[in-house]
Amino acid sequence: MATVEESFPRGGTRKTHKSKKTFQQSVEQDNLFDISTEEDSTKRKKRQKEPSKTKKLKIEKKESSKSVREKFEILGIESLCEGMRLLGCVKEVNELELVISLPSGLQGFVQVTEICDAYTKKLNEQVAQEEPLKDLVLLPELFSPGMLVRCVVSNLGITASGKKSVKLSLNPKNVNKVLSAEALKPGMLLTGTVSSLEDHGYLVDIGVGGARAFLPVQKTQEYIRQKNKGAKLKVGQYLNCIIKEVKGNGGIVSLSIDHSEVSTAIATEEQNWTLNNLLPGLVVRAQVQKVTPLGLTLSFLSFFTGHVDFMHLDPKKAGTYFSNQAVKACILCVHPRARAVRLSLRPVFLQPGRPLTRLSCQRLRAVLDDIPVQGFFSKAGATFRLNDGSLAYARLSHLSDSKNTFNPEAFKPGNTHKCRIIDYSPMDELVLLSLRTSIIEAQYLSCHDIKPGALVKGTIMTIKPHGILVKVGEHIRGLVPTMHLADILMKNPEKKYHIGDEVMCRVLLCDPESKKLMMTLKKTLVESKLPAITCYADAKTGLQTHGFILRVKDYGCIVKFYNDVQGLVPKHELSAEYVPDPEKVFYTGQVVKVVVLNCEPSKERMLLSFKLLSDPEKERAGHSQKKRKSVRAGQLVDVKVLEKSKDGLEVAILPDNIPAFLPTSHLSDHVANGPLLYHWLQAGDTLHRVLCLSQSERHVLLCRKPALVSAVEGGQDPKGFSEIHPGMLLVGFVKSVKDYGVFIQFPSGLSGLAPKAIMSDKFVTSTSDHFVEGQTVVAKVTNVDEEKQRMLLSLRLSDCSVGELATTSLLLLSQCLEERQGVRSLMSNRDSVLIQTLAEMTPGMVLDLEVQEVLEDGSVVFSEGPVAGLVLRASKYHRAGQEVQSGQKKKVVILYVDMLKLEVHVSLYHALVTRKAKKLRKGSDYQAIVQHLEESFAVASLVETGHLAAFSLTSHLNDTFRFDSEKLQVGQGVSLTLRTTEPGVTGLLLAVEGPATKRTMRQTRKDSEMVDEDDEVDPAVVVGTVKKHTLSIGDMVTGTVKSIKPTHAVVTLEDGIIGCIHASHILDDVPEGTSPTAKLKVGRTVTARVIGGRDMKTFKFLPISHPRFIRTIPELSVRPSELEKDGHTALNTHSVSPMEKIKQYQTGQTVTCFFKKYNVVKKWLEVEIAPDIRGRIPMLLTSLSFKVLKHPDKKFRLGQALKATVVGRDFSKAFLCLSLIGPHKLEKGEVAMGRVVKVTPKKGLTVSFPLGKMGRVSIFHLSDSYSETPLEDFTPEKIVRCYVLSAAGPVLTLSLRSSRTNPETKSKIPDPEVNSIQDVEEGQLLRGYVKSVQPHGVLFGLGPSVVGLAQYPHVSQYSPSQKALYDKHLPEGKLLTAKVLSVNHQNNLVELSFLPGDTGRPDVLSASQGLPLLKAEGRQTEAEERDHKGEEKEQKKNQKRREKRNQKRREEPQLPSKEKSEPQKPQAKKQGKRPHLESGSEQERVNKKQKKAAPSEEDDSGVEVYYREGEEEIEEMCVLPKQRLTRPAEAPRLQLPSGFVWDVGLDSLTPALPPRGDSSDSEEDEKPQQATKKSKKEREVEKQKVEKELSRIEEALMDPRRQPESADDFDRLVLSSPNSSILWLQYMAFHLQATEIEKARAVAERALKTISFREEQEKLNVWVALLNLENMYGSQESLTKVFERAVQYNEPLKVFLQLADIYTKSEKFQEAGELYNRMLKRFRQEKIVWIKYGAFLLRRGQAGASRRVMQRALECLPNKEHVDVIAKFAQLEFQLGDAERAKAMFENTLSTYPKRTDVWSVYIDMTIKHGSQKEVRDIFERVIHLSLAPKRMKFFFKRYLDYEKQHGTEKDVQAVKAKALEYVEAKSSVSED
Repeated sequence: MATVEESFPRGGTRKTHKSKKTFQQSVEQDNLFDISTEEDSTKRKKRQKEPSKTKKLKIEKKESSKSVREKFEILGIESLCEGMRLLGCVKEVNELELVISLPSGLQGFVQVTEICDAYTKKLNEQVAQEEPLKDLVLLPELFSPGMLVRCVVSNLGITASGKKSVKLSLNPKNVNKVLSAEALKPGMLLTGTVSSLEDHGYLVDIGVGGARAFLPVQKTQEYIRQKNKGAKLKVGQYLNCIIKEVKGNGGIVSLSIDHSEVSTAIATEEQNWTLNNLLPGLVVRAQVQKVTPLGLTLSFLSFFTGHVDFMHLDPKKAGTYFSNQAVKACILCVHPRARAVRLSLRPVFLQPGRPLTRLSCQRLRAVLDDIPVQGFFSKAGATFRLNDGSLAYARLSHLSDSKNTFNPEAFKPGNTHKCRIIDYSPMDELVLLSLRTSIIEAQYLSCHDIKPGALVKGTIMTIKPHGILVKVGEHIRGLVPTMHLADILMKNPEKKYHIGDEVMCRVLLCDPESKKLMMTLKKTLVESKLPAITCYADAKTGLQTHGFILRVKDYGCIVKFYNDVQGLVPKHELSAEYVPDPEKVFYTGQVVKVVVLNCEPSKERMLLSFKLLSDPEKERAGHSQKKRKSVRAGQLVDVKVLEKSKDGLEVAILPDNIPAFLPTSHLSDHVANGPLLYHWLQAGDTLHRVLCLSQSERHVLLCRKPALVSAVEGGQDPKGFSEIHPGMLLVGFVKSVKDYGVFIQFPSGLSGLAPKAIMSDKFVTSTSDHFVEGQTVVAKVTNVDEEKQRMLLSLRLSDCSVGELATTSLLLLSQCLEERQGVRSLMSNRDSVLIQTLAEMTPGMVLDLEVQEVLEDGSVVFSEGPVAGLVLRASKYHRAGQEVQSGQKKKVVILYVDMLKLEVHVSLYHALVTRKAKKLRKGSDYQAIVQHLEESFAVASLVETGHLAAFSLTSHLNDTFRFDSEKLQVGQGVSLTLRTTEPGVTGLLLAVEGPATKRTMRQTRKDSEMVDEDDEVDPAVVVGTVKKHTLSIGDMVTGTVKSIKPTHAVVTLEDGIIGCIHASHILDDVPEGTSPTAKLKVGRTVTARVIGGRDMKTFKFLPISHPRFIRTIPELSVRPSELEKDGHTALNTHSVSPMEKIKQYQTGQTVTCFFKKYNVVKKWLEVEIAPDIRGRIPMLLTSLSFKVLKHPDKKFRLGQALKATVVGRDFSKAFLCLSLIGPHKLEKGEVAMGRVVKVTPKKGLTVSFPLGKMGRVSIFHLSDSYSETPLEDFTPEKIVRCYVLSAAGPVLTLSLRSSRTNPETKSKIPDPEVNSIQDVEEGQLLRGYVKSVQPHGVLFGLGPSVVGLAQYPHVSQYSPSQKALYDKHLPEGKLLTAKVLSVNHQNNLVELSFLPGDTGRPDVLSASQGLPLLKAEGRQTEAEERDHKGEEKEQKKNQKRREKRNQKRREEPQLPSKEKSEPQKPQAKKQGKRPHLESGSEQERVNKKQKKAAPSEEDDSGVEVYYREGEEEIEEMCVLPKQRLTRPAEAPRLQLPSGFVWDVGLDSLTPALPPRGDSSDSEEDEKPQQATKKSKKEREVEKQKVEKELSRIEEALMDPRRQPESADDFDRLVLSSPNSSILWLQYMAFHLQATEIEKARAVAERALKTISFREEQEKLNVWVALLNLENMYGSQESLTKVFERAVQYNEPLKVFLQLADIYTKSEKFQEAGELYNRMLKRFRQEKIVWIKYGAFLLRRGQAGASRRVMQRALECLPNKEHVDVIAKFAQLEFQLGDAERAKAMFENTLSTYPKRTDVWSVYIDMTIKHGSQKEVRDIFERVIHLSLAPKRMKFFFKRYLDYEKQHGTEKDVQAVKAKALEYVEAKSSVSED
């Protein structure tokens, strides 16, 4: 660089000219930047010869003004030269080139191959590959208009038309080639392109030889977010980069593209810029040297001078510049030869990286008159001042029509001209003008001016096979395709058209963006006077126009118009006569006249016809008539019924009698009312306000649904997809029901799909259960695809319901009843008396009727009453338990009139017949009983008064489905809110049902006797209820078993009397699990004893004295003990109610019960203990097994006998509450099943038990192993197995720990229970959850009621300045490990530490925060102060306690103190401690204050933590081995990384070590007292004992055979050998054995972070283990994620092969096959992949596929690999396939390559394993006769000999030796010759 500087000093080379002048003059007269020509120099020479001085002065003046003018000459195309560097702006981006706007209105082009080398390489790859590359991005994605780019002129060419064309390059190699690697300095602003994407950033091509530029990913994030829309940078992306760091003399450069850094970058002197390497786009600080009217001269970078022309002054500051003014400027261009520098002061250029925003002007292509000239520049052009005061510029070539007519005099300032705006220059912010007459008068300047359908005049330029190219304007070319050269197809267009001919064309298509202009020369189209269709909106019905046939199909012709508008002429519209084959009649390109039949612009559909009416007048008349008679979709009309068809009504639309069809399903919104209206409507009836749904030529579809009518009237019916947006609620009807969902149509004809998933809030098993075709629904739009004209809808009530459901429910009910009332009026018009009578009958009417008969099902039919044929019926329920006989007179009340079946439903209930006159209150709630159920509504009677009220069963149009458990039943109690208090014409009050929770089950006649909802009576029993019997209790009877039910058998006795045998009365002793009823067989004769009689009405057992006993069903017993004489017992029939009967059972009593059914809704088992005693077993009391609780119906069989314990009695419902798992006491120590009711974050669970008990589970009792998210797996309703810790108080305290609930498993407990401070011991490592961050430390929960405190110095080894960091890193509920430093039982205080040195876990604050470490000295001092405070405390302690502790210490091995481990230096240590004694009292004061300040913690079992440091103990332990260095086993323990903390290791090594009591210093204080009692010798002996014990423990720990038994053991092992994958894998296996999958994953992740990056194989082992783990225990998604990560961090092929093996071993053959196929695409050059896949297929028995794989392998792999591959496949055939084929493969290969000894060797091995001895010997014989090298022959002879020794005889061995000898002799004779 220095030599360059000497040769070419900065500022130029012409030093000699300036040497005699002052510096100021040199700046002003600087000739360096003038573009000197030869002409100037010759003139100068001549003038120098002339002697006259005056002349000389004049010439100098002229020359100086001329040089000033030349300096500020506007940049013209003549000024450009190859290699010139300019700043440009991207104006237009095309697929293969960029159009760049240059200063002074110039324009250049950048080819796609001039972006950068990496991008060009990708393009070449794509061309070679002939298919698109995924990672190749097109130019429009890399560049956007307005971007500023640095470019270099690569070529100045002349186009075919003689125009000059500027070709530019953006390639950094061309732009930055003036820079060298040594010249790169930090702070320089360069441009570059992304050449490749790396793991941690991007390689950027900056075009500087010898320099590698890297852009770290951190420096791109802001740019990617703000400028790149979050996408990664792509290869070829153009960047403004700032150099951050330069290494290796420019060899490695680090870059940044941070916008804030780039936009403020300024070129400085320190960066050593020279005129050779100055780049455009650099921003410099400059000083104004000279101000002229034409611009400024600036000096910058100390030595350089440049010019700013007037176009590039700051518009706001123009006219205010002065000499020596400091300004910021941007370099626009640098001339490579003349070194002339042009700059700009415009603000838009002073922030690099910022794009230009204004890229065009509004008045483009406008013609302007009388525009004055501002200035003229001989080499560039002229400037003009526009009317609005802005400046405009015209290039020299645009000032006149040709060079000959150009007159410079016409462009003096002030002269005016007519001109036209042709363009806009973003670089100069100037409008560009042209004064050429041809441009001013041109019809079209660009494609934007041309509209489809327009007539244009043009000149033929060329005639090509694909059409004619026509010149329409200055830069506009259009194509006339071959099809459009004439009305008919032309074979020789050159005969008619010639180059240069003027032609008149019509524009077919004009696309300015793609610069596409298509025209037609078809005479009919060009001369057509008919209106042209250029968009679908133009196509009005009835419009006639010309078009041309685009395609002829068998279904019609497609006719095309202008601007790609096309329509279909259906087959029937092609001609008045039938056209069987349109292809024979019409041809492509044929000009046709068509009429528009119909057009839908939104769908871009048009129907056309070739059938034109000859007479226009007739045509118009026809149209008006048609118009008058047609109806439009959405119109409301009145219709008259003509006749009934199968699916609906044929009607005529009034007044024009247009035929139409009204389907049955469209008669009403209510599904049930449709058939009703259809039945009663008849020909001649008129229906008003009917909606026209759709209208086609022969078919008008109507709809009478009120919901759809009101939607159309209210304008809530979008006509097209453009009007629909997600979230809209629309009313429509079900068009069709499919398995996957339902299609909904709307009045406008649009339709959408409601998929099965969002069809209902309830689970949808079958779509047809929920909706039927034609049903009215409300749909919510969830998704709209306007392009495909599709939408997705939701029919869920939660999405579609608006407003209160009660209001909607009432509205639906009113509508339904109103329609039914309309049917009544239709019925009253009929002639039939019966129908008229039915029409007059309304619910609530009381009638006197005569009983006709009682049917078998218990219902009563009444005689016809007033009218013949009238059917009146009361159901069994509505008999109200009354005894009725034929001919009896009864008062009944009408409940419902069935107008389809012509039946009247009545009730005999007394409360309904005799209604109470009581005033009802509107809006009040009343209890009611359901009396009748219809499809959409129910009739109920008010309990208070007996009035009948109707309420809707649906709350919404979509509310159509009920599970069986939700359905109402007759007799069920409901809560109703009255909406009307007087029955209207319908005879019913209107009401709304209250919440479903207020429903009660069916009641019998006496309200006091509640009967369960499942008390259906066996139909077999009912049949004989009317028969009387004379049986009494104790009678013996004989009968035949009629049917067998789970809990009873039905028996037919003599005289047809029916009796029952309950399961409890079959056997004396019922074995548990058996079904007693199975002992009886249908048809078998049994002898039984009567033990009672059941009343069919009340289900009660009546005493024999009861008058109705003779009508009861006899209850029988076949128990052997009952059948014995006098052995029978009668049922307790004298108790008033069943409630009395259950009192005989005591809690805790064991009973045998019989399983009747499982109630899914209530979640209990229903059982029967005796015929009249029922029981329920709550599901949670059935078992302690989760499997049973999940599917109780699978565990228990109907009728099965169960042994149960009575746990409660429900007197209100008369049943026993039972348990199958013993007494349900819920006392301390009991295990029970509960159900989660509530999950409280960071606290725990609330659990409920049967019989109403509640319990709480603390977060510490959820599991034996704590986790980061302990409550994640718990949700309300989840069943959990609980252990009762405490039953004191109303709420139980529970534990879910498996060590409590399943103590027999005896598995290891990672996190022991800490229920009180007694469970905490010093030195213990415990896990827990952070409670809160306090001013003096972190509160840490160790158990439900034990909280510890860690003061800040013990929280982290870092010391953050802001305490908020603790809140961030230690949120409430965070799981951490803490070490117990001390426990103060007296004050309930526990000190904790989270330090890595204590816990062995990472620091709680991450090291990446860059936080300062705590000062070590301060920590040491505080620790010692604490220790001495401990000394003072210790002296005050009781002597007895001390002695006890000493005794304990002698018995148990202890960690040695400093004095014990270092007997040589006891004095030195004590002296070292003495200076700190004074500070002890001060520390004590501090601690006292802390104690006072912490009462709140004490209340909460809080923990005060005292500061303690680990360094001292590290020192202590490090001293230990010095005395035992002779032991070889100890030595490796010293070989540890410096970060290892000894005390952690020893604390957690083995359970043999007890928790430490006090610190070593507390032992020091005891020394003086011990000395008084023990002699020196005794102390020595004791010390030796302790040391021996410690060494014994250490030896045990060091024993290589010792197996690790805990996570801590493994942690110690992996700390000592962090790179050993086998240890990490054993650690993972340890967790997997305990089924702790998450922990195993965490160990794998730790391993991957810990193992050194150099140990690739060790890391791969862990990755493979993790893949195995995810394959076995994870999901497919988690496996894929791990696999993708593994591929990133390892050699991909190895990872792929390992996963394929894993899949194969776990028999996931499909996944393995898919993976192999992926590998074959990605690693097709790797033979191992082909071989592995071949082996995989052979193992699967797919020999044919394996052979095809080998063929593919040979096609893909290079020839040198072929032999190996064939040999491998042959080996596989030997092992897994066909041995004969394998031999053939070997033979073929060896015949081609006979000297491949490796193949021979493999062949021999395989034949030895799989072939006969003869085959082996044959091969050996062939091999030893080959002409191979002696060394190789020796190998084969030796193998042959070994084989014969093993398998042959002595004779065979001798034969081989003879052959070897023969070979040797033959060789030696050859060598002698």
